[in-house]
Amino acid sequence: MTHTVVYEPEARDDLFDIYDFIAERADPVTAFHYVERIQSSCECLATFPQRGTAADDIRPGLRFVGFERRVSIALTVAGDSIRILRVLYGGRDMTNIDFESLES
Repeated sequence: MTHTVVYEPEARDDLFDIYDFIAERADPVTAFHYVERIQSSCECLATFPQRGTAADDIRPGLRFVGFERRVSIALTVAGDSIRILRVLYGGRDMTNIDFESLES
């Protein structure tokens, strides 16, 4: 069964922030390709959504998938959709993120 991947607004904002961060330090082309690879990785979850590590202690159904050792993708799976909640770059402190308030 193939799932539909849906990005929450916070995850889209995270992708824009990652782009800006890399574009400032490298260049816009490098940033674009990096964000494109992150999105491709998210889209691959459609065929096997239960990847990654369960984090039910933070929020029931929450999972984290790593990307190229620098990004953590926070997601939930409900029915036939995968909701990308956040895309966290570079070892960001996740204690300040309220996963409970994000759409389920």
